[in-house]
Amino acid sequence: MITLTIDGQEIQVTEGRTILEAAREHRFPIPTLCYHEALAPFAACRMCVVELENRRGGQLVPACAYPCEEGLIVRTNSEKVRRSRRMTIELLMASAAHVPLIRAMAEELGVTTPRFTMEPDDCILCGLCVRACEEIVGVGAISVINRGIEKKVSPPFRIASNACIECGTCVLVCPTGAITLADITGGTQTVHPWESEFEAVDCRVCGHHYLAPELAEHTALLAEAEAGP
Repeated sequence: MITLTIDGQEIQVTEGRTILEAAREHRFPIPTLCYHEALAPFAACRMCVVELENRRGGQLVPACAYPCEEGLIVRTNSEKVRRSRRMTIELLMASAAHVPLIRAMAEELGVTTPRFTMEPDDCILCGLCVRACEEIVGVGAISVINRGIEKKVSPPFRIASNACIECGTCVLVCPTGAITLADITGGTQTVHPWESEFEAVDCRVCGHHYLAPELAEHTALLAEAEAGP
C-alpha cells in the first residue's frame, strides 16, 4: 500500500493507482472531461489538474495520469488549481458556452463570460469518441484531423469510415452530446450510403455486429468494462 495526503487527509491506496482514482475512491471531487474509466488516461483537457506540494513551491499535474507516490501531498482545490481550471473552462467556453455541461462547470468555477469567442461547436475535442472506438471497440473508424483551430473529429478518409460497425460507443462516451445516433445511422439502418467491399467488423466488447438501434446489450457490456474488475 502507498500512503499519501490529499487535502490534508492521509489515505492509503494500492500501488499503481493514479491521483484521480485515489481521490475518487476517497470522495475528493475532481472535475474531468477527457477521462473515462474504460480508457487509458489522456490528460488532454487539463480540468483534473491538482497541485503537488514540493520544494519548488507547488507543481500542477493532471490527476488522471499522475501515479500515486509514497508521501505525496496533493491539493485538489487550491487557488493555483482553481485559477488553472478557470482558464481551461474559459477556453472551452469560447466555442462551447452553449453546452449544458460546460456551462455548469463554468458556473461552479465562478466563470460567467469567457474572454474569448469562436464559432459555436458542441465538440470540445476531448478525444473520448476516438479513443473508445480504438481502445474499446478495436475499430478506429474515426480520428482527430487537422491542427490548431481547424482540428476536428472525423473519419480519416471517406472510404475508411466503412470501418464503422455502428455500435454507438462514440455516442455513449461523448460528454457533450456532439455525436448522436442520427450522425451514425443517418436515420436509416446503415451509416454507409455507398456500396462497400469491406467485411463488417465485430465489436471487440460484445463480439457481435450491432446496428445503432440495437444498443441494449452493447451498453450493458460497456458499463461492465467501465466498472472494471
